[in-house]
Amino acid sequence: MARLFADITPLRQSPEFRRLWWGQGLASVGMMLTQMAVALQVYDLTQSTLMVGLVGGFSLVPVIVLGLYGGALADTYDRRRVALIASLVMWSATIGIALQAWLDLRQVALMYALVAIQAGANSVNGPARSAIIPRLVGLDHLPAALALNSLTFTFATLAGPMLGASLIAFIGYGPTYLIDVVTYTFSLYAVFRLPAMPPQRDGDAAVAGVAASSAGAGSSGSAGSSGEGEGAGASGDQPVGGWRSVVTGFAFLRTRRNLLMSFLTDMCAMILAWPRAAFAAAAVLIIGGPASSSDPKAWTVGILNTALAVGTTLASVLSGPLTRVRRQGRLVAVAVGAWGFGVATLGLVWVVAGRTSPDHIVWWALIASAVALAFAGAADSVSAIMRSTILQTATPDALRGRLQGVFIVVVTGGPRLGELVNGIGSRLHGEGWAVLIGGLACIAAVFLLTRWHKPFLAYDARHPEA
Repeated sequence: MARLFADITPLRQSPEFRRLWWGQGLASVGMMLTQMAVALQVYDLTQSTLMVGLVGGFSLVPVIVLGLYGGALADTYDRRRVALIASLVMWSATIGIALQAWLDLRQVALMYALVAIQAGANSVNGPARSAIIPRLVGLDHLPAALALNSLTFTFATLAGPMLGASLIAFIGYGPTYLIDVVTYTFSLYAVFRLPAMPPQRDGDAAVAGVAASSAGAGSSGSAGSSGEGEGAGASGDQPVGGWRSVVTGFAFLRTRRNLLMSFLTDMCAMILAWPRAAFAAAAVLIIGGPASSSDPKAWTVGILNTALAVGTTLASVLSGPLTRVRRQGRLVAVAVGAWGFGVATLGLVWVVAGRTSPDHIVWWALIASAVALAFAGAADSVSAIMRSTILQTATPDALRGRLQGVFIVVVTGGPRLGELVNGIGSRLHGEGWAVLIGGLACIAAVFLLTRWHKPFLAYDARHPEA
């Protein structure tokens, strides 16, 4: 039985990782409160699923640009310093979100801007934090550490929605956002207590080789800019060198198809089959809510989010066997396909239930939706753990920040683009058909990708090849 549950060895052996884990876990709960509250507040102000989807749309550009550049910063500067500065910007944006609610400004454009700033800072923070983890726990314990990180996030997605629904109903948006402000201070403290984390130079040969082959003399400076640690920061042309190093990271990724597949499969799930933007509309138009609740919509959205998190949490808690999986690429493909199946089932439930705007709970639709989301959540958790492990083990340290930047763009920007796609599809076809078509498209896309690069299915964890 012990081999079935998550391995907590990294928490026992590394005090720095333990503080980071606890801090990020508490911060994740607060972030989930804010994520849910923003979606509900925008829907309350606009009564539009498309406007809720635009929350992700306006965040997409800063996520992409700053995620990629943030990875280059993590390979050039002290990773602790990069993470700390980005965390302070995120904290400030969260304070702004809380203030707009307290002052009852009712400005959707302002909310879009603040969420975009928060998302952009998170896209710088994420690559630096992720690139730090292998240095804290070592590669031998990396799968266990990544599974534990997945557990904190999934616990947040489990606790956050129902807690958020209750808080919004009883104390309103402002105090709910304030909780995120408070919980994020624990994450700031954990990053502050980390030791200095200048990039290692064990992958300089790989960086130089990719730079030379991809862009000739013009790219040779990227190897130098990423190879000088903190000292490189004194260079007057560092911003140019930083962007050149982003190009070097993409050149490395382009020639490493197993790593590329880990990104592309996730994009299939997040862009084509991300249903969360439709939850608020489904709660009003399809499933309904309890008449006794002061905000029936928030209660039902909380149930849907919690169901998704139940699946991810169970998969993370029972992640022990995942640390011993050899064919990690095959498991990623199966898990992403399973996510698409769960989302398609959710859409089918909504299509059958119909948009009847019920004044009570349609229990069979709520239960069936919850089961489909729990199944999808478990599949997503397995996929995330395996993809993170492949990325961290198959990438040299000197490139780890840049590749983590691409990873953050995909896992953070993908759902935001998915929200926009789902919002447009819901406007055109209705929430049920949009979700059903998205789930089926995800399955088809993963099948075509594995046909395009069959060696991904044979990826062996004992001999990681990018």
